[in-house]
Amino acid sequence: MTRVALAFSGGLDTTVCVPLLEEEYGYDEVIGVTVDVGQPESEFDEAEETAEALDLDHYVVDAKAEFADLCLEGVRANATYQGYPLGTALARPVIAEAILEVATEQDCDGVAHGCTGKGNDQLRFEAVWRDSDLEVIAPVRELGLTREWEQEYAAEKGLPVEGGSGGDWSIDTNLWSRSVEGDDLEDPNYVPSTEIYDWTDEPTGESEEIEITFENGYPVAIDGQQYEPVELIEYLNELAGSYGVGRTDVMEDRMLGLKVRENYEHPAATTLLNAHETLEGLVLTQEEREFKQQIDQQWAKKGYEGLVDAPLVDALEGFIAETQKRVTGTVTIRFEGGKARPVARDSEYAAYSAEHASFDTETVGKIAQEDATGVAKYHGFQRRLANGVLEDEDEDESEPVELATDGGNVDDGETGN
Repeated sequence: MTRVALAFSGGLDTTVCVPLLEEEYGYDEVIGVTVDVGQPESEFDEAEETAEALDLDHYVVDAKAEFADLCLEGVRANATYQGYPLGTALARPVIAEAILEVATEQDCDGVAHGCTGKGNDQLRFEAVWRDSDLEVIAPVRELGLTREWEQEYAAEKGLPVEGGSGGDWSIDTNLWSRSVEGDDLEDPNYVPSTEIYDWTDEPTGESEEIEITFENGYPVAIDGQQYEPVELIEYLNELAGSYGVGRTDVMEDRMLGLKVRENYEHPAATTLLNAHETLEGLVLTQEEREFKQQIDQQWAKKGYEGLVDAPLVDALEGFIAETQKRVTGTVTIRFEGGKARPVARDSEYAAYSAEHASFDTETVGKIAQEDATGVAKYHGFQRRLANGVLEDEDEDESEPVELATDGGNVDDGETGN
């Protein structure tokens, strides 16, 4: 008997995949796997109810802790893509790994997903699954299915779905972010109403300050209270979200080259990324900060692609880990006006001397203000030389050339014979 494990949400796409995997691909049995990376409880209820109606063996895997750990690695890498924190992208490899484990344990011959051929998730899932010997199946992509066709098919088969995500938009929620797309949001010129938001309230004139403690680049406490990663992220999502922190409306360039509009909510991610980068600014040298920007950009790119286990990422994390040895201290964040703004920072590893930097000190140790005179003289020296050469050439070219003439003709150097 052949068996396939399906990434199952209970929505339209994955529900129609169940009979299609049997009818079109010849599998004897389909099992559904739902992976918990911080979705609302209602989504698990929907998946369970749909699986029961389909008489589908259904497995639920709790991967919140693994996902939270990866998100905090993203904090150490200041990981954002085109201006927003990576949420869905980081969740997909975690989900794919959990499904593959279930598929292996249940002696499956294949793994399947309900992703379309136009999105990123197909690539992220399959990057994990194609390391195995299992058949990888993508019915929606391979059969060229449209949402309209799926709705008609579901009605014809009497499948327990009403043809969508329960609203006008396609919504993906996990511990780190909530994404909203589709319908009117596909028009870049459409101004969405506030009803698309669920995690964030409209900003008010109120404000609040919190102190976040970091150890080796990892956030570990808020206002002195220690938290495990999952609880810390959940707490900040609620607190920062109440001040309207973490909304992004972006035209995103997908891996396949398509440009799409995405709306995101990410209160905890925004808060932690702002705080972490602020602490790095205090403890890292200028050279480290400049080079780490390149490292961070590459980490975020691989994270967006769902390739967080690539050899390059291991190498990048070697550099990141070395710099994070000193990223220990506290950052005070003020929530106001929809922003999480750093207003103070402190660390025993600060690469900073208030005594040396102060405008009120004349001489500190062996350094005095007048010592900068020599530096000032040499600063821009090559620029002055280069500009001087160019000015000399311009002057030479602007001088008039006197031409010897004879009867209005230029003298060509020959005799007048």
